[in-house]
Amino acid sequence: MDQRLTGADPGDDGGIPLAPLAGAAETPSGLPIRRQQTPIRVGLVDDHTLVREGLRLVLGADKGFEVVGEAATFDEAFELAAQARPDVLLLDLTYPEGDGLPLLRALRARHPDLRIVVLTMDRGSESVRQALVAGALGYVVKGARSRELFEAIRAVHRGDRYLHSSITGAIVDDSIRLSQSGQQLSVREREILSLLASGHSTAEVGRMLGISVHTVRRHVANLSAKLGIHGIGPLTRYAVQHGLTRER
Repeated sequence: MDQRLTGADPGDDGGIPLAPLAGAAETPSGLPIRRQQTPIRVGLVDDHTLVREGLRLVLGADKGFEVVGEAATFDEAFELAAQARPDVLLLDLTYPEGDGLPLLRALRARHPDLRIVVLTMDRGSESVRQALVAGALGYVVKGARSRELFEAIRAVHRGDRYLHSSITGAIVDDSIRLSQSGQQLSVREREILSLLASGHSTAEVGRMLGISVHTVRRHVANLSAKLGIHGIGPLTRYAVQHGLTRER
């Protein structure tokens, strides 16, 4: 695995910020509350020069923000976070080097106080969930209005979470669908899902339950069809989110 990514050195109504309780020392995200007195220091990470230039112009028009640096690659992103020390980082999820989620996780591991807003074209609910689990506090789609981006930056700077309005409905609908689908799983399907999510291979699951690998795979196919989730990884995340795992 790329050591850089291990962390060893580790529509128009805007989005939905979750405000902290009055007088609270920490926000719901667990980060300390920040009160803005100086411009918010913003870093830009996107492999498209035109996008970064556009963001500089948009943010530069508001005295509440200061762009302190930009990056186009994973290495440049690590350097930006370490040297410029932005308060908030705007981060795309797609790069020639690969998926941006490992980069997000590594940045948060190295810089726990760094607040990250994902700014991407991807509106998929699974991508949103993965980004939030990886440590993003905000998720905004490209095409949002500038005021919505401003709201997102200010919200995560305070330590709040922010989801752009165009994706909140999909997240709620998807959660309801998954919850309803989960209630339709058979006892055997729940058992197999639990074992897989706990880290066992299909062969191990077969031996533990006294069934063939072919039968395990057939149950996995049924799980995918019922939940609309494909692949062991996404199924595992579903199981973890719904408390279906068990100790090995």
